[in-house]
Amino acid sequence: MLFLASEEFLELVKSALLAALEALSPGSLFGILTFSSKIGLYDVQGPIPIVKNVFIPPDSDGTLHVDLKDVMPFCSFLAPVGTFKDRIAEALETIKPIASWERATTASQVQDHALHHTRGFGVAIDALVNYLSVENGTTFELARIFAFLSGPPNYGAGQLDARSNGDHNTGKVVDSNNTLLPEETSFYKNLAASAVQAGACVDLFAITNEYTDLTSLKVLSVESGGSLFLYSNTDESTLPQDIYKMLKRPYAFGCVLRLRTSPEIKIADSYGHFFPDPQYMHVQHINCCDSFASYTYDFEFEKDSQFARPPILQIAFKYTMIVHHGDTSDDASNSGSRSKFSVQRRLRVRTIQYNTTANIWDLYDFVDPDVVLTILVHQVILASLSDVVEARLWIHDWLAIFIAQYNKAYKNVRPADSGVSDIDVDFSNCSQLQPLAQLVFAFLVSPLLQVQDEHIHPDYQTYLQCLFSALEPASLRQAICPTLSSYSSLDTEAEVHQSLSRSVFTSERPIFLLDAYTDLLVYYLPTASPSIPFPPPRDCLLRSTVDRLKQERTLTPRLAFIHGARDDTTTFEKYLIEDRALDGTLLVGSIGFRSFLEEVRSRVAEFGI
Repeated sequence: MLFLASEEFLELVKSALLAALEALSPGSLFGILTFSSKIGLYDVQGPIPIVKNVFIPPDSDGTLHVDLKDVMPFCSFLAPVGTFKDRIAEALETIKPIASWERATTASQVQDHALHHTRGFGVAIDALVNYLSVENGTTFELARIFAFLSGPPNYGAGQLDARSNGDHNTGKVVDSNNTLLPEETSFYKNLAASAVQAGACVDLFAITNEYTDLTSLKVLSVESGGSLFLYSNTDESTLPQDIYKMLKRPYAFGCVLRLRTSPEIKIADSYGHFFPDPQYMHVQHINCCDSFASYTYDFEFEKDSQFARPPILQIAFKYTMIVHHGDTSDDASNSGSRSKFSVQRRLRVRTIQYNTTANIWDLYDFVDPDVVLTILVHQVILASLSDVVEARLWIHDWLAIFIAQYNKAYKNVRPADSGVSDIDVDFSNCSQLQPLAQLVFAFLVSPLLQVQDEHIHPDYQTYLQCLFSALEPASLRQAICPTLSSYSSLDTEAEVHQSLSRSVFTSERPIFLLDAYTDLLVYYLPTASPSIPFPPPRDCLLRSTVDRLKQERTLTPRLAFIHGARDDTTTFEKYLIEDRALDGTLLVGSIGFRSFLEEVRSRVAEFGI
């Protein structure tokens, strides 16, 4: 479903949907629904595309005067891609930007109509979910709704008061109580529950720099097992590539996930894009997921419990897959041959037994810092919804307490010792823990936890919440704390740098590749030899590395080539996190991270060890 908006927006969405047609299997069913002050249903199975419109009532209830199934039979709305791909493409070409006269007719109902088009998104998606509910399990097994928005819903039921006011224009993301801007209505939470029941997964694509109140909309994607994407403009958008990747990956649907533990431990919390079962604890419903989907669990020991035997976790995952059985014809070149697909319901059960230790040093040696960061990020995101400042203080204190316990375990400081300067904040005795302080610092200075930065858009912060809460640990670490690699030549990688500071500007290596998951930056020092081609050619190691990283990502990272002698280096410098203060501001002299460690050392001394 897409919104009738500007020509640039529509051209981008059309390109994305054409990419989707190429990625989908021939047996997939495809439908087009548009929305403005009316809903348009497209029938592409005749000689010419036909669209039937239903007007959306402007009142807050928004109930349509007629059901979509009465406007167009479901079998006419959804067309097999293998048979009607060309006609679907023809239908997309008939979609035009919304006419100025239509905007004028609804101007009295739409806030700030001079700045906004008419978007009856709430009613449209509610009607579509009801449309799908009747056919779930008969016509289709999984419905994936790709919803494209160029601004906030502002008409009919589910409209959001996202008028351009001072708070949003200045990038204010918290109120006077240090609370992130809350969701405005429960409409979309209720709609998410309906989507789960209808077997529908909703992926939201916001292509706008206008405040859209993604805080209210995100639940629709998160609880239905979908994703939320934000593109600030059409020129740099990777929307077609992202949709193609998403649909080309194998995915499961109708999933149920359950985790059980030994009696000595219990599940404290679970995190991820799922819908919790209303009846059974620790059972999650996931309408759609692929091999990149990640779900996180936090465990606690039962009070005064001891392990009588090694602890056990058991994971049960029930899901549905589309299985390809090959051609039904002996002659593969025969134009009448078709690929055969079937739907299979599967159950996978995995039981894992863990070893125990009474030695804290063994435990430290097997810590995975990426997993620790992942659990911290989920906990802090949840806490930040109530109070961002308290969430920041909590993770700061967590690190200080952890370092205090580590120093106590290794007996680095004794009561008779001099004190603060002897406290080990670098985890010198344990290589597994050494990245932890830098990861916590990187998270604290990330846009997700900045509260009064006028350069951070509120919707961008919501987008980061949804992105971070879906990434597996290695990718999440990449997104929070980038990897910086230096190259002595275009075909020779020199080293991976642990430090993310301005010390790179004095490096003997002339080229750097910075991987921040959503961004890939190739940076040439100002002193780089003029004989080194800029940008790097396709046939060099550096460029092949960039291409490989782009292909491996679940979303397509933005790629930028920056030459320090003639380009603006701001984009590169913002990722040099060790030069930043905790409020995100850039410092001079690379003292940000070092000052943070000294502050943590003082905090540890206060706790006592």
